[in-house]
Amino acid sequence: MSAPEIPPDKRLKVAIVAPSLRYVGGQAVQADLLLRLWRNDPDIDATLIAVDPPLPKFLSWAENIRGLRTILREPIYFWHLWRGLKNVDVVHIFSASYWSFLLAPAPAWLFAKLRGKKSIVNYRSGEARDHLRRFRSGRFVLSRADSTVVPSGYLVDVFREVGLPAVVIPNLVDLSQFHYRKRNPLRAHLVCTRGFSAYYSIDVVVKAFAAIKKEFPEAQLDLVGSGPLEAEVRQLVKDLKIDGVTFTGVVSRSEIGKYYDNADIFINASWLDNMPVSVIEAFGAGTPVVTTSPESMPYLVTHEHTGLLSAVGDANALARNAVRLLRDPELAAALATNAHEESRKYTWGVVRAQWVKVYRDLLPNG
Repeated sequence: MSAPEIPPDKRLKVAIVAPSLRYVGGQAVQADLLLRLWRNDPDIDATLIAVDPPLPKFLSWAENIRGLRTILREPIYFWHLWRGLKNVDVVHIFSASYWSFLLAPAPAWLFAKLRGKKSIVNYRSGEARDHLRRFRSGRFVLSRADSTVVPSGYLVDVFREVGLPAVVIPNLVDLSQFHYRKRNPLRAHLVCTRGFSAYYSIDVVVKAFAAIKKEFPEAQLDLVGSGPLEAEVRQLVKDLKIDGVTFTGVVSRSEIGKYYDNADIFINASWLDNMPVSVIEAFGAGTPVVTTSPESMPYLVTHEHTGLLSAVGDANALARNAVRLLRDPELAAALATNAHEESRKYTWGVVRAQWVKVYRDLLPNG
């Protein structure tokens, strides 16, 4: 049964403090999706306070100088926080780790305290264990926030190690962007939608694909995204002399669904992760998942039920799992069916109620 609607004049006012889509990343995409879904909601009135406000025109020359733009942007961000938190009930703070935690979430928590507002730190980093052990500031802020929300059971367990409570509300996926289809026949057309950063080991994906090509010479691989290591990955493709690899570049959220739909297997080789939305998107699209298994991954992918897991960094094991699916399409179909059912846990109809409860529970008359 859905919760009763709150009269318009009693809608909870929530400020979401998060990166904007000016620099596309996981936090920005999740925050943007949350804001769009709250629009015209009967219970929640949500607004964005961007942690990366644009610089004034006379300072626009500094936008491409990373350290300098951060220094110049911080007082502007503080001013937006002070103004933006004046008339809200709850401050929902998106959070990564390390220095970015000190630059964005920590000030947002402090300004919420100064304004007398309830704060939720929505911590999303797979580097939580190292961050919380090395940075006392992280534990200090998180222990004093009114609530801490994380997207996975993995982070709940990590937080418990340092004596911090956390509530799980999973990442959101807009399944309307994805077309579920059964793969029959199952083709050797693979897709990876992770960025070209060290965490996601796209080089391991390419090495696994080279091994798959030996068994299925017609195999194709779409690498969807960009990042600092793209040039190295392109060079690796040349060095391995493999064809069939397509670099698509960055794809808009409105277009991403077609890349899952065009492929028949989703492949991932991350060595550090939390709850990757890309895997949930593959679940929703019916694209069978083969992935390495960083510590967090079994909280999302159940081996031989919703996907196939292999050891981190082992390109040959990753390739063997892909080949296993290609040789056993019935297994691939079963994994895809189970995963599609699992994807329903990450839809707005489920996640919305969890956020409304967390917001309301912070307020005296919630």
